[in-house]
Amino acid sequence: MNSSSNINSSLIAPCGMNCAICSGFLREKNKCPGCNSESIHKPKYCISCKIKNCDLLRDTNSKFCYDCKKIPCARLKQLDKRYRTKYAMSMIENLNFIKESGTDKFIESEIKRWTCTICGETICVHRGYCLTCKPSKKRSN
Repeated sequence: MNSSSNINSSLIAPCGMNCAICSGFLREKNKCPGCNSESIHKPKYCISCKIKNCDLLRDTNSKFCYDCKKIPCARLKQLDKRYRTKYAMSMIENLNFIKESGTDKFIESEIKRWTCTICGETICVHRGYCLTCKPSKKRSN
């Protein structure tokens, strides 16, 4: 069970990604524990993420990219463009929301946005539907 109510601050990545809606986090086999986890079970591309491992990020108080003096950097712009184009979600908008309203309000918003209205489970950002209800139950937002 991957209920959206399980979204918490430890699942919000420095780039503004909500790991709780990622296909890697939602899958049953080889489940990714999220960007902020130190687990060895993360996919290699996540372990070597240029944003997560950015030296400038380490210097921020918040540990979010919105606090960086170079926001938006080329890496964040590229990631944001891919997610806006393919998944109708913006990392930069997420970061602005977190900066302006705080992580708690962001999580509240994410729970509303990514909870399946049919079964209450989490809608996958990469698939655009609830993995419990399967493709026949598309997201309605």
